[in-house]
Amino acid sequence: METSATKSRAEIFTDGACSGNPGPGGWAAILRSGAHELELTGGERVTTNNRMEMTAAIEGLKALKRPTAVIIHTDSRYVLDGASKWLKGWKKNGWKTADKKPVKNEDLWRALEAAMDGHAIEWRWVRGHSGHPENERADTLARSAIPAR
Repeated sequence: METSATKSRAEIFTDGACSGNPGPGGWAAILRSGAHELELTGGERVTTNNRMEMTAAIEGLKALKRPTAVIIHTDSRYVLDGASKWLKGWKKNGWKTADKKPVKNEDLWRALEAAMDGHAIEWRWVRGHSGHPENERADTLARSAIPAR
């Protein structure tokens, strides 16, 4: 049985970059659905690499116009593991880690969870700077989106 989430298919390639950590940072998401492609970028004057990696995934998902079966490619284990393994436990524990500390970047984890809602998501890890064409392109876009100091 085909659901509405499987009628539309897309891939999202994401990356985040930071000049200093914290420091100015940029993010990029490349969305691909069939022959269509869209590049999204943005930046912040003071941020961290993890926040930029998360923002790339959030903004990529927010750009989807309908429930979609989507593969998200990221070189961030933090984003991949957080979204696919840790998020449910953090919510259940009142946004605390296993050792009862507040979850870092809770605002973005909540935003990512909301952006994921309604989509069938498969997370795929890509080794950064390994020649993966879309990851290299997303990296270049993210670095170019870093605001000047």
